[in-house]
Amino acid sequence: MSVTLAMLLAAQSGAPVAVPQPPQQSTPVVVGERIAPATTPGDPDRSEEQVQRSSAASDVVVTARRRAESAQNVPIPISVVGVKELDATGSFNVQRLQQLQPTLQFYSTNPRNSSINIRGLGAPLGLTNDGIEQGVGIYIDQVYLSRVAAATLDFLDVQQIETLRGPQGTLYGKNTVAGAINITSKAPSFTPQGRAEVSVGNLEFKQAKASVSGPLTDNVAIRLGLSTTSRRGTVYNVASGDNVNAQDNLGIRTAILWKATDDLNLTLSGDYSRQNPDCCAQIFVRVGATQRPLNRQFDALAAAQGYEPPSRNPFDRLTDLDATLSARNELGGLSLRGEYRLGEGTLTSITAYRFWDWLPANDRDFTGLPITTLSQNPTRQDQYTQEFRYAGEGRGFDYVLGLFGFYQTIDTTGTQRQGPAASAWLINPSNPLSRDPSVLDGLTAANDISLKNFSGALFGKLNWKLGEDVTLSPGVRLNYDDKTGSYISVVRDAQGNLVPGTGGTARQAAQRDAIQPQEFRDQKFREWNVSYDLTASYKPSRDVLLYATYAHSFKSGGLNLNGVPVVNGVVQTQLAQVDPEKVDHFELGAKTQFWDRKVTLNVTGFWTEISDYQAVVNNSSTSTLRGYLANAGKVRVRGVEADFSVRPSDRLTFYTNGAFTDHRYVDFRNAPCPPELSGGGSGGTIGAPGAPGTNSPVACDISGQWLPGISKFAFSYGGEYNLPADVFGQTGEAYAGVDANSRTKFSSNASRSIYTDVAGYTLVNARLGFRTDSGVNVFGWVRNLFDAEYYEVLATTPGNTGLIAGNVGDPRTYGLTVGFGF
Repeated sequence: MSVTLAMLLAAQSGAPVAVPQPPQQSTPVVVGERIAPATTPGDPDRSEEQVQRSSAASDVVVTARRRAESAQNVPIPISVVGVKELDATGSFNVQRLQQLQPTLQFYSTNPRNSSINIRGLGAPLGLTNDGIEQGVGIYIDQVYLSRVAAATLDFLDVQQIETLRGPQGTLYGKNTVAGAINITSKAPSFTPQGRAEVSVGNLEFKQAKASVSGPLTDNVAIRLGLSTTSRRGTVYNVASGDNVNAQDNLGIRTAILWKATDDLNLTLSGDYSRQNPDCCAQIFVRVGATQRPLNRQFDALAAAQGYEPPSRNPFDRLTDLDATLSARNELGGLSLRGEYRLGEGTLTSITAYRFWDWLPANDRDFTGLPITTLSQNPTRQDQYTQEFRYAGEGRGFDYVLGLFGFYQTIDTTGTQRQGPAASAWLINPSNPLSRDPSVLDGLTAANDISLKNFSGALFGKLNWKLGEDVTLSPGVRLNYDDKTGSYISVVRDAQGNLVPGTGGTARQAAQRDAIQPQEFRDQKFREWNVSYDLTASYKPSRDVLLYATYAHSFKSGGLNLNGVPVVNGVVQTQLAQVDPEKVDHFELGAKTQFWDRKVTLNVTGFWTEISDYQAVVNNSSTSTLRGYLANAGKVRVRGVEADFSVRPSDRLTFYTNGAFTDHRYVDFRNAPCPPELSGGGSGGTIGAPGAPGTNSPVACDISGQWLPGISKFAFSYGGEYNLPADVFGQTGEAYAGVDANSRTKFSSNASRSIYTDVAGYTLVNARLGFRTDSGVNVFGWVRNLFDAEYYEVLATTPGNTGLIAGNVGDPRTYGLTVGFGF
């Protein structure tokens, strides 16, 4: 019998307890990186219009510590974005959300190859491996989502998003060493309400969102939400005549709330999201010199086959990729949440099932030549989670105790096939086989990757009040991980003959150099670890909170499921296990308000060191053919964040948020070399790279270099001004708003390269509209107002030819949004 059902039966027995009510919102609090709307997560009686038009004089209520409380009283650096801000700024997914939050970074070349980081930590840029986990937890209605692909989907009927920075393992089910994104959906309401919104824009942009809620009976309410988005691609494929990198999203969510007794609420939720765009093309950006002989670098190889990219200016937005592109992404699930008032606290049970289906097709030679004609890794993931949590109170203290269980299966069946241009491109021109297309044409690797992953944890957090002003908050987590994985890559030639792992003919050796077969089965990773933290907070006055935190935590170890090196035909299975990351984190913060709480200034300083940092490494004894996932020595990220917002009147709001981040590999002596130092074939390790030279080591010492994806300075800023107005007999307010974000240069390669630094840029978005108290909202909007040309990400390409590919950011877009509600 499930605990949720047991809670229902206990409640029906007549225990004299009451379900906790949302806190009264009488104290004005303005918090985080936005002046967020006042919403109490999960409040079923909050009307659609109250959510849309909240007063800035209300509390911003969060559940970051698993209880409803004012964000300014939480000694955690937290950014809160409500539905009003999400809608006004067009932030309908995590990629858009990062423009409001300087320390949130999201990079994606397709849904599977995505990473989401907080303060630059979480998942290294460009590192995708089924056998390891992310360091930033994504939670939707308290359910953990184990794959970052969820971050590429549209938000569905969201009420509020909280971004928590720093380790959160003693409060959240899954251990998250960099932070957590806590997404709260709108709850079913016993008051009939609804909202609809339609947007149209250039590039054939169309978006529709609708939600409706109301009672089914006196104690049962339902909510339905729907969202659909489509947009023409921003890159034109001259080979196919299609516009690629399009958007095509559909999502639906429903929730049923049953107030079973005065003591128990049960919420059954289900959601389904689907993406199916023509995507995802990384296009030609530039060519850089490598250590390969000149006749094996991009320009010479392309000229030998009479090839020239359709444009060498990436902002012409042209490509000629000849392989089929697809990025079908499906994600959904069911959850049952029970909340039972028991004694002086609340017992919560969350039972959930999630699935993810990834059906891609890629062009992994990044050219219009038939080098790699098929490259895809379809993936199926099934995830089951169960969390029990009790949040209680005593005299002078409160606490959270939790038990979390997680089970996941991942099955990936990949295929890579070479085409008729592969021999000339991949085999050394001095080898006569390079002039025989049949050597590699049709060469196919069939990959079977599987993982079974169990994680269980006990966790707890105590808030002990030492008088009226001082609180000590220790937390602890006991965690166990058990993973079993296999990696099988079978390679066959065009006639279906197996390519041997060693020996054979010269033809087979050339095929093996192109795609290395290997196999290892039932590799295991098992480990216990303990995380702990301590926060001391001091509240010298009503509007000032000072706090200090130390946390020691772990990011789970795992298995290397992208393959390991093969030496003399022997698969190096001793390299299949990856150790956990060990995190030491220090933080000092102040949350302040003044001028009758019209001004908020929050400042945080942090210092994080990670030992055994999970990354792709090389070494001269085992890695002459490929890098592999393992552990680097140490990285360090430290910095200062400041969030400022002011609302001098009901007519004007302004905010600015900034982050300074110093980020370094402290000790990383066996990193893959950047392209300017790769391809020459000599051995050994050399120091951090400068200009291209003549030595080409297997590994490079990049200690002291930047981590990827992190800008030294990042800012978001903006404001809104409104005036009373009457339009067609409707009384309301006209408003104008501007939101902008700026960031400085960052590295887009794990080993910093002179070819893959992304220059800093500024994006400005603006809106002008009219809204009424009755729920009508009409506004025009422009994104990237000044049509800035920028890269989202740059990447080296296989083979060390010097080709650099990338994703160019969206051009200027504009449109009109019409919304109404009741």
